[in-house]
Amino acid sequence: MFTGIIEEIGTIFSRQKSSHSIVISVGIIVSDLKCGDSVAVNGTCLTATRVDKDSFTADVSPETLRLTNLQNLTSGDKVNLERALKLESRLGGHLVTGHIDGLIRLIEKKNDAESLIFRFSTTDDLSRYIIKKGSVCIDGISLTVVDIKENIFSVCIIPHTAHQTTLHLRQPGYLANIEVDIMGKYVERLIQPAKQRLTNNFLAEHGFR
Repeated sequence: MFTGIIEEIGTIFSRQKSSHSIVISVGIIVSDLKCGDSVAVNGTCLTATRVDKDSFTADVSPETLRLTNLQNLTSGDKVNLERALKLESRLGGHLVTGHIDGLIRLIEKKNDAESLIFRFSTTDDLSRYIIKKGSVCIDGISLTVVDIKENIFSVCIIPHTAHQTTLHLRQPGYLANIEVDIMGKYVERLIQPAKQRLTNNFLAEHGFR
């Protein structure tokens, strides 16, 4: 589990397409990183398979490449990094699993005083989990939804978040990873059996006419 609070911006040192592995140059998170530990890379949970003094290596499955923007990474690209949550840590963002639900497209980036407003387009199957003032995780960053209309939603980025993450580098057209709030998916799953029973006959039998 993660919190969506980025610890460090890493740099892609190399990517081996034949073996689906990436090497990421880092400075902070290797201080206590071990082989087998989980690291969220642009919000995608990966396992460190090798740790050196200033980098770590992770394998990326074909399925993960297909579903995330890791497929587009090349040497020199910047990525957001977060180590797995410790139980004694403060939960500054929200509970994030590192399991990406899909890709969203940045369609507008504009200034709002000292902050930035980012507008993203998404799809029907994801937008139903996004609510105003709710939480989303974009490229591993825990953010609050400002507004949503159909499949377009916006988030407000304060200067600190913009410059402590890769968001300040992104321009319209960029494809970002998104993980919607897992609580919404659990609630939907739980109420589905009840919804299926709510037929006209069922309501009539129980006094609703």
